[in-house]
Amino acid sequence: MASYLQIENISKSYGPKVLFKNIGFNINEGDKVALIAPNGTGKTSLLRILAGTDASDSGGKVLFLKDIRIAFLEQEYAYDPAKSIFRQIMDSSRAWTEHLDPDHQWQYELRVTQLLTQFGLIDPEKPMRDLSGGEVKRVALTQMLASEADFYIMDEPTNHLDIDAIEFLESHLRHSRCTLFMVTHDRYFLDRVCNTVMEMDRGNIYIYRGDYMNFLEKRQERIDNYNAETERVRNLYRRELEWMHASPCARTGKAKYRKQAFWDIKERADDSYVQQKVDLSETKAASTYLGNKVINCRDVSFWWENKCYLSHFTYNFQRYERVGIVGRNAAGKTTFLNLITGGWKPELGGRLEGIIDLGESLRIGYYHQSGMQFKPGQTVLETVNDTHLLSRFLFPHDMLQNPVERLSGGERRRLYLLTILMQQPNFLILDEPTNDLDIVTLEILEEYLMEFKGSLIIVSHDRHFLDRLVDHLFVFCGNGVVKDFVGNYTEYRTFIKDYEAAQKGSGVMPVSDRASKPSTPAKRKLTYKEQQELKSLEERLPALEAEKASLEARLSSGTLDAVALQEASTRYGALQEELDAAEMRWLELSEI
Repeated sequence: MASYLQIENISKSYGPKVLFKNIGFNINEGDKVALIAPNGTGKTSLLRILAGTDASDSGGKVLFLKDIRIAFLEQEYAYDPAKSIFRQIMDSSRAWTEHLDPDHQWQYELRVTQLLTQFGLIDPEKPMRDLSGGEVKRVALTQMLASEADFYIMDEPTNHLDIDAIEFLESHLRHSRCTLFMVTHDRYFLDRVCNTVMEMDRGNIYIYRGDYMNFLEKRQERIDNYNAETERVRNLYRRELEWMHASPCARTGKAKYRKQAFWDIKERADDSYVQQKVDLSETKAASTYLGNKVINCRDVSFWWENKCYLSHFTYNFQRYERVGIVGRNAAGKTTFLNLITGGWKPELGGRLEGIIDLGESLRIGYYHQSGMQFKPGQTVLETVNDTHLLSRFLFPHDMLQNPVERLSGGERRRLYLLTILMQQPNFLILDEPTNDLDIVTLEILEEYLMEFKGSLIIVSHDRHFLDRLVDHLFVFCGNGVVKDFVGNYTEYRTFIKDYEAAQKGSGVMPVSDRASKPSTPAKRKLTYKEQQELKSLEERLPALEAEKASLEARLSSGTLDAVALQEASTRYGALQEELDAAEMRWLELSEI
């Protein structure tokens, strides 16, 4: 197996802070490596050195196998707002496409069009300025994947993607022969794509072959062994300390090396490994009392510029319930949160109908996707004036006087989260809380939320996060339609996939499958019209699936001319929306 990358003795510091020093490792052809480390420890800096956009402080060696193609996905994609999606990709990739002959250039453009379609970007002429953050990320991924590089370097590839896009990227990388080195906080994505976990801990590199659970087990073994060795050295240190404290005559003639060894032993004895844990049980982040009335919504609808984002939504939130919200980008998830928290006002535009009634004891803590604006020069301690709480949330004493702008993106997110928890909310709303947070912080947050005594709404693309924390899902289907699914995200996806498999097999979903899906008790029987609609859907869905498979085969054939390719791509996007709407309508009718 060929070595694709050799790293020797590279270092990086920012001022007095040493991120890593003289580290080295090797990546072989076919390795798919996930780099794990706390925020602010140099993950992005390491990736930028490997990609050639930054340099090691100490020289060292970054050696790629000759002639392999490398593609780098940064967290922030630089683009021209005035350019179309297609022109942006073509211009940004010119450095490695300008040498292509016309036939290979055409094949590259075909791959771009196919990937854009599979990522749900069906209009390649749409200006970049009109894209959401998730859509910009899909453009960046399209550019990277279309290169068919031998080695991908990716910094948080799933950030800002909806779950459908993550699952497509996951499948693409899993079946690709590429070599991969990436930073990710998505544990399901890591497990399904990567075969190796690399940990960067206190400036050192540790390699674990296998999945995330294997990493956790082997890491714990390493920490236990290190601490056991520390205890052995401490015992030795105590004996040497007695010798050093003895009278001068007792040390007469003793070798100088023993005195030097004493200071070496002392340094090692002081270096125990304290695992990063947070116990918030004694902090001010506890919730306040929440009465029986929480948030009651009755026949709520919302339109913006003739587009419906919420249609006739009726629901009474309960104390202590945990709701996950999922759906494609721009389906109205954040709009919904703004509506139920009173963040929408008539002067902002749009049209709201229906009633949203908030309970008198309600205290909402709303973690916004956009983050928090900090004052220039504001320090960590000025932002959260509680040293005990800061230390429990992984802000050590030597960071407290740091200006917030010097923190990493994940550290700023963590600090913002802490400002929300300090408000003692009894109704906590988290809009994409996992973006930019490292895995250590995510696990801390999960443990806290599992003990949270209040109601909880989570909008997230992190499937592991949703599976651990929510009891049911609001599925935003588009066009204002919201469906309630009792169960976590994995159960929801399993139900949908079982249904699709049954449709392909017999055209009718087996009775046993219908009985096994989580559901609320039936409130009424289907009307005759609804029975006919359900029957029609069960006949129509297999045909839509067959057309989708046919279109995918045509788009991948490489035989379509430009006009036919555009027509097929447009139809594929429309078909996907039609299929999603039909599936959700079937789900609605099957629950009655």
